[in-house]
Amino acid sequence: MNQAATLNTSSALEQEDFPVHLPKMKKRRVPINLRQSGNSDAKMLISTRVRKSPYWHLSHQEGCWCYTVYNRIYHPRAYVPLEEGGLLKEYESITQDVTMWNVAVERQIQVKGPDAADFVNLVITRDVHTKLKTGQGRYVILCNQHGGIINDPVLLRVADDEFWFSISDSDVWAWLQGLNAAGKYNVEIHEIDVCPVQIQGPKAKGLMTKLFGSAIEDVPYYGVMAANLDGMEVMISRTGFSAEVGYEIYLREATRYADKLWRNVKDAGAEFSLRVIAPSHIRRLEAGILSWGQDMDIETNPFEVGLDWQIDFDKDDFIGKEALKRIHDEGVSEKLVGITMGGEPQTWYNEDFYLVHADGEPQGYVTSSFWSPALDTNIALAMMPVEYAEIGTKLTVALPKDGMVDAEVVPVPFKDPKKQIPLGEQPS
Repeated sequence: MNQAATLNTSSALEQEDFPVHLPKMKKRRVPINLRQSGNSDAKMLISTRVRKSPYWHLSHQEGCWCYTVYNRIYHPRAYVPLEEGGLLKEYESITQDVTMWNVAVERQIQVKGPDAADFVNLVITRDVHTKLKTGQGRYVILCNQHGGIINDPVLLRVADDEFWFSISDSDVWAWLQGLNAAGKYNVEIHEIDVCPVQIQGPKAKGLMTKLFGSAIEDVPYYGVMAANLDGMEVMISRTGFSAEVGYEIYLREATRYADKLWRNVKDAGAEFSLRVIAPSHIRRLEAGILSWGQDMDIETNPFEVGLDWQIDFDKDDFIGKEALKRIHDEGVSEKLVGITMGGEPQTWYNEDFYLVHADGEPQGYVTSSFWSPALDTNIALAMMPVEYAEIGTKLTVALPKDGMVDAEVVPVPFKDPKKQIPLGEQPS
């Protein structure tokens, strides 16, 4: 079966008045492409221009049939065939059992040396010296001098003088090396041969305990632990892109040991109904987890996407501080909001930034959307003028198959707002 052809939406909405004008949104240097062009049955060329991770062939063996490119690496996006339930079936596994994800695209950028802590403190908006001890991880953001978000990695402090940026989809290594090109800080900055897999789902702790022993019980949320598995050196963090109980296994010398790690996890996971799946777009959306390049980018600032809690203005200095102060004082003209919306259940990634209407005109656009089994409705994140960002605001969204559907601004996260699930607690 040609899976891609099944997803072709040849009936995508046509726009005679393209480019779309959204007068209440800020002017970008590079506009969002709002042409509603639909999906395609085009085939992605697999070539040497894009990196194949050490787990590439293993994902292929597991039945991966759809890929995208993330951090210049081929990235698995679907395993279960559509006729067997597709991404909704993968969602069942992550919410009921345990799953393994090939996330080698989270390239690891190492900052190591006597000045590592001071350099890292300069490039992130949170304070390293008071908020990140050795053996801890944190979700952080890096901003440029204009206050735009460059990246939102998980930052691991694996030693007093060594940090790993587990990056989202942008060229952080080039940014960091450029900042220290004159050698002001005594650090080395390189990508290293470390590739993670994520272990996510309610049975994750059981599987990880089987693999690494009772020491897993002592790893707190966002904690980091060094371990050895069958002769392989790894770092483990209690983190993940799902808001389920989750861990990441960072494999050292990944090019050499990828097959061995994969086999060990698969063998140990059999009794827990382990399934290899793509990173769960549905679950991360329910949790309100943002995707760089989709929900935000370098022209987006933290105040627009609810990440202002990441900014520590009490720090002496960090890149973007003055710009962020000005943005804070002046306010923003648009915000990312959560919406529920009608239409047939969306069971595939949104191919366009669907236009959101209010007062009879297009005002904003959807960045991410999918059907939520937990809420029994389509959910989405949408960038909207601030006057349409209040909870309860009524909107309409132009969908390629359904036309105009009703929508409403709702709180985010959509599910488990107190994040009790990843803590191993039962949500109230």
